[in-house]
Amino acid sequence: MKTTKIALFKGKKIRKIIHNNEWWFSVVDVVQALTDQSDDYKARKYWNKLAQRLREEGSEVVTNCHRLKLLAPDGKMRQTDCADTEGIFRIIQSIPSPKAEPFKRWLAKVGYERVQEIENPELATKRTRMLYKLKGYSDDWIEKRMRGIAIREELTDEWKKRGAREQKDYEILTAEISKATFGVTPGQYI
Repeated sequence: MKTTKIALFKGKKIRKIIHNNEWWFSVVDVVQALTDQSDDYKARKYWNKLAQRLREEGSEVVTNCHRLKLLAPDGKMRQTDCADTEGIFRIIQSIPSPKAEPFKRWLAKVGYERVQEIENPELATKRTRMLYKLKGYSDDWIEKRMRGIAIREELTDEWKKRGAREQKDYEILTAEISKATFGVTPGQYI
């Protein structure tokens, strides 16, 4: 059974749920948090008007929203417009609100950094090391982790050269390595 979870954004509750193995967020909750609408009804009206404007502009973000059942304030499960992380980011970018501005600046910064990393992949490696360091991992652990990532990439590239194409192919190969190395297959402990 899917369970509604609550995330917080600037002290406002945002309902979220796992759907198709990824987080989906209540669009109305995000709209309410960013526009200071006093209640769900006003936030839904705002979202309906915004969705209409986005459709007229040819945006696919509304098309990619799904109605999922989330726990409503009245304790009942209700159909609610939800968007995945990318969709929520695009909706936030469409909301003219001072509260959305810091988030928009952060998105622009992250986007710029990723473009730089495409031009110079070494920057991505440096960013990853820095993030592990900020999380408190030791230099030794970070070095082992980075080596492990590089080795895994080389291995999967080799598998691809030898004909592995689908997720199932990689699962079988990983299970065989695990069995040969540790005597168990992934998931055997579950």
